[in-house]
Amino acid sequence: MPDVPKPISVDDYRARVGALVAATPVTPLPLDQCVGLVLGADLVAPVSLPPFDNSAMDGYAVRSVDVAGAGGTGGPVELPVAEDIPAGRTDVVPLLPGTAHRIMTGAPVPPGADAIVKVEDTDGGVELVTIRASAAPGTHVRRTGEDVTEGATVLRAGTVLGSPQLGLAAAVGRAELPVRRPVRALILSTGSELVEPGVPLRPGQIYESNSVLLAAAVREIGGETTVLRFVPDDVRAFHRTIAGHVDDVDVLITSGGVSAGAYEVVKDALSGQGVDFLRVAVQPGGPQGSGSFQGLPVVTLPGNPVSAALSFELFLRPALLAAMGHTVIDRPRLKARSAAELRSPSARRQYRRGYVEGDVVNPVGGPGSHLLAAFAASNCLIEVPEDVEVIAEGDLVTVLVLD
Repeated sequence: MPDVPKPISVDDYRARVGALVAATPVTPLPLDQCVGLVLGADLVAPVSLPPFDNSAMDGYAVRSVDVAGAGGTGGPVELPVAEDIPAGRTDVVPLLPGTAHRIMTGAPVPPGADAIVKVEDTDGGVELVTIRASAAPGTHVRRTGEDVTEGATVLRAGTVLGSPQLGLAAAVGRAELPVRRPVRALILSTGSELVEPGVPLRPGQIYESNSVLLAAAVREIGGETTVLRFVPDDVRAFHRTIAGHVDDVDVLITSGGVSAGAYEVVKDALSGQGVDFLRVAVQPGGPQGSGSFQGLPVVTLPGNPVSAALSFELFLRPALLAAMGHTVIDRPRLKARSAAELRSPSARRQYRRGYVEGDVVNPVGGPGSHLLAAFAASNCLIEVPEDVEVIAEGDLVTVLVLD
């Protein structure tokens, strides 16, 4: 009887998959395409923010000495309004002593003015304004470079770009940014028994769901996908299907066809072609494959839907995030008390579906790799270590938070 190779550990296989997918190149993209991507180079501000002294209030630009007594024992001060300065005006007229300019928020402060009196402290006059409060020098004036000075590094390479970062890039005048390009994944689901959702099932057929699940998982982390569905259990058909895509993607992800039985098309097509098939000490999702086919990184996942989903979570998700420049590639972990007893096979790391609230986690469904509804109803994975066979109710467990 042939020797059965010892299963590889979860951590070793994660490292193996992580080494397969190379870092994506840095490329310039428009700001609206950069959400969630990683900045590939430092962003240096070509302008200051604000780029000029401007008003923080709707009101009146004044010389502070002209309104020094306003609102005190001497009563209000009246000043002629010499100019209107709406936001966007570029031909700003200097302020003469003893006058005021009506000014709007964001408009440039005229030369000669050193303070803004907000409109609430005036009668709102357009030709002659009554000012009822004094204003010290600098009141309601946003100074040039108060936020950002020209030449300053405002975003570091490696920053994940969300709405505040993209808003800042736009504010300093950048229309595009150098980012790590989204990873491009070719997703292939095999099985002659698979049919498209929405059509009637015949005896022995099931609806194909793995490509939908895996493509969504890749897109959720900012990747791009090409999906090839319904590849039959035929080696030649498999090779023909992927031949035209090898040069266009960063990784090939398959599901199904990797176990020890007959008609395992992925295993038959890729064995001896640079892809190794092995077992990982994990439940569910033991049968796995990874390597390189014609220079293309390949990760082959089991066909049962929960096995495919869990394998993506454990092995592919961190690898793809790292390839796109992310440094935080793991799901958040926390400790919680199990609301029920759990049993796990010896020498395998088990991941059970669960729902965590506060410091208590409730297992959802059983350990079976086909229980997709339980996975969809979960917000976490309960991790049972290899050397633990029983988790008692109330025991502290490690939880991977999914959302």
